[in-house]
Amino acid sequence: MENYFNYFTEIEERFQQRRGSILLLSTLDWALIETWREAGIPLEAVLRGIDAAFDRYDARRAKSHVRRINGLAWCAQEVMTAAEEMAEAMVGTAKPQADAARAGLEQERVAAHLQEAAARLQAAKLTGLAAQTAAETAERLETLAKSGSEQATGETLNLEELERTLTVLEEKLLTALVATAPEAELAALREQSERELAPYRRRMQALQIRQIEQQFLHKRLLEQHDLPRLSLFYMRQE
Repeated sequence: MENYFNYFTEIEERFQQRRGSILLLSTLDWALIETWREAGIPLEAVLRGIDAAFDRYDARRAKSHVRRINGLAWCAQEVMTAAEEMAEAMVGTAKPQADAARAGLEQERVAAHLQEAAARLQAAKLTGLAAQTAAETAERLETLAKSGSEQATGETLNLEELERTLTVLEEKLLTALVATAPEAELAALREQSERELAPYRRRMQALQIRQIEQQFLHKRLLEQHDLPRLSLFYMRQE
């Protein structure tokens, strides 16, 4: 449960820094970051992969003219390689336990995150199964927030257990959104993801492509209905 606040922003900043210009990440890029996060790839591995991809690109550019890197997916293979190398290096070593206070995950802030997500779910304009699931999710989040707020002083939150619960709740919500979305809307979103992924397909494995396409679809559905991400990775830093 490390790098709660820095995972997304540091990846974006490193990519922009190495590219040499402020290029806002696309929905596809954010979907790719989400697949890395869900796969448990350490932030350091992602940053190493980005550096490796740009180092190789810079070497090629010095010899001949090559297209500029315009998407994070260009770095996908190097990120996976860096993750595998780090995993091999960590074999036989102990993984330190996360410290909630050190990570800035005070109970009050966690409760505020859950309450804010519940409020957005309650305000969403949904129908049918999606509306019912959103209402049930909001109620569950409020219960979790209250439970966290009432926890005894000095008692550490079980962040891993809470994150698993939030993951299950979000998966149920996304399933309901996909089930109630018009067929034409889903087809259009899948076509868009395929189009944006096209330049990078040869650099990624089939499983990774399917995961990114699914994340792309989920992210766009949440955006269209102004729905929150529930994971603690999305908790405000303030």
